[in-house]
Amino acid sequence: MDFILDNQETEKKFQQLIKVIRLRQSGEVSDAMNERGISYKMNWGVSLLDLREIAQSYDADHLLALKLWNKQWRETMILATLIDDPEAVTEEQMDFWTKSFENIEIAEQASTNLWVKSKFAFVKALEWCRGKKHLVRFTGVHLIGRLAIADKNAIDEMFEPFFEELTTLAKDKKLYTPIYRSVIGMGNRSKFLNEQCIELAKAFQLSESENAVKLGESLFEELNSEYFQEQFKE
Repeated sequence: MDFILDNQETEKKFQQLIKVIRLRQSGEVSDAMNERGISYKMNWGVSLLDLREIAQSYDADHLLALKLWNKQWRETMILATLIDDPEAVTEEQMDFWTKSFENIEIAEQASTNLWVKSKFAFVKALEWCRGKKHLVRFTGVHLIGRLAIADKNAIDEMFEPFFEELTTLAKDKKLYTPIYRSVIGMGNRSKFLNEQCIELAKAFQLSESENAVKLGESLFEELNSEYFQEQFKE
């Protein structure tokens, strides 16, 4: 990653945020997350609502975000995804952070709060779908869904390269839910993509994988449902 010099103003903001995190800690939340298998090197149990409220008090700040991420607490990493400047985010940073994800929560937060706003989002989503680590692939699939929902300016054809990757990933039981949500997100964008997603669901059903078949059946039913199709009627 690029080397960026620190400054006193950024350090002051950083220290303020550390104090706020400690003041809002919740041992009950932290324990509950650990019981669900969501673990971090340090987790103060601050709620996502509180973290979003805290972040709203700060303007986009790339250097501050990098300092927060480097602290490696759950709260500082999530705040980094909320405070960073999407225009300043690099491909190298996206790869570095994503490959270091330790659980689904941080993958979803980074994808939702920051990666989806980056100019590299489509490229990285496709690349990460081919990743070796599960959480990298998870992030790629999740990002597809976020792009489908949030990027209103993207043309339908930009989503077509994902279909081949999803056909392969549909065999993975651990990716069932993010694939389902992402395909539904794409199928909700337009009549054209809806038809493409229905064909994708059919392809899933032809797989030798039981998981892919089950996923295809659920998607086919949802994408063809009356209430889903109603939005495409002229």
